[in-house]
Amino acid sequence: MQTIEFPFKVSDHEAEKASNSYLMSLIAVIAGLPLPILNLLATVVFYFANRRATYFVRWHCTQALLSQLSLFFINSFGFWWTVSIIFFDETISSNYIAYMIIVLITNFIEFIATIYTAVKTRRGEHVSWWFYGGLTDIICKK
Repeated sequence: MQTIEFPFKVSDHEAEKASNSYLMSLIAVIAGLPLPILNLLATVVFYFANRRATYFVRWHCTQALLSQLSLFFINSFGFWWTVSIIFFDETISSNYIAYMIIVLITNFIEFIATIYTAVKTRRGEHVSWWFYGGLTDIICKK
């Protein structure tokens, strides 16, 4: 993650909205932990509600959405693999255990990064994540 100075002063209202884009995904994680689609849906709703907001808010809503989108695919695969083990004739293999460890680590890192970014963004600081920041720059127009 990289903190970047914005060329303009971010208002308190903008900082709060941008921070809320990250907090929305955290609340959705807590509320719908076993269902990965809930996290993505909450972030999508917040994104569409703020797609005409200022550049700072749109940028952070987009970055939060991109991170949740990739996490959705990782979590969904793990979710459906677990469902197949519970309800069908699958067995728990070392591949399954390794994948679930990766899912847990990925979710934990994303959880910590989201909290960090929400706090920094609430202070009006622009935080760009390693992979998602570049994609967000391409997608989000000034």
